[in-house]
Amino acid sequence: MARRFETKVAIVTGAAGGIGAAIAARLHAEGARVVIADLKHDAAEAAAAVLVAKAGGEAIGVACDVGSEEQVAAAVAATITKFGRIDIIVNNAGLMTFKTLAEFTGDDWLKVLRVDLLGAAFFTRQGFLHFGDKGGAIINIASVHAIETSANAAPYSAAKAALLSLTRTTSIEGHDVKIRANAVLPGAIDTPMLWGNPNVKSGAETIGKTDVGTPEDVAAAVAFLASDDAKFITGTTLAVDGGRLAKL
Repeated sequence: MARRFETKVAIVTGAAGGIGAAIAARLHAEGARVVIADLKHDAAEAAAAVLVAKAGGEAIGVACDVGSEEQVAAAVAATITKFGRIDIIVNNAGLMTFKTLAEFTGDDWLKVLRVDLLGAAFFTRQGFLHFGDKGGAIINIASVHAIETSANAAPYSAAKAALLSLTRTTSIEGHDVKIRANAVLPGAIDTPMLWGNPNVKSGAETIGKTDVGTPEDVAAAVAFLASDDAKFITGTTLAVDGGRLAKL
């Protein structure tokens, strides 16, 4: 496998499992020193240990509630203390809850928005503060729900749609300081989040077997966008959905 990230340092949020773990593994396999930022410290450290055991190199796990600006700053400080730099931020941590619009309270909305939108905003701010003259790459993991959605998931869909706008703004403000920002729109990906979705379980949302991708499919797209192969790509969204959004 190509090693496009030799000397690079990447932070991946929500990377103790699922899509985040696959992204961390792909970047690490291509030479990056990886920081796994996850809500649970033990899980983050264990995931980092697995990367090193499989492929050598360096990886660490840090505890981080991405909805806390203080914890985000602390995770970035730990990264700089360990590795001396940051080159790539992947905002992957996500939360999806299910209720009707009439049932969602203000607290319900804020719980999702803090993780799915503000977490990315907090890490983006840290990127602008710490990437330095070399610039960097930010990849936001949104969702096809940002474009087309279903019932009973309003905060998640709204947060992911807003994340696309944050990506565009980041690309504009980052242009002159060599910061690129792009978003990935995963479709139906084989993770616990997909199969635990009440709409999928009930049959309200039907997904054919050939329409389900793997976390590694998303990781490949992220690795491309984070690499110099995508040096002239910023402010875009890349659907990794097996054509789901293309269907009438």
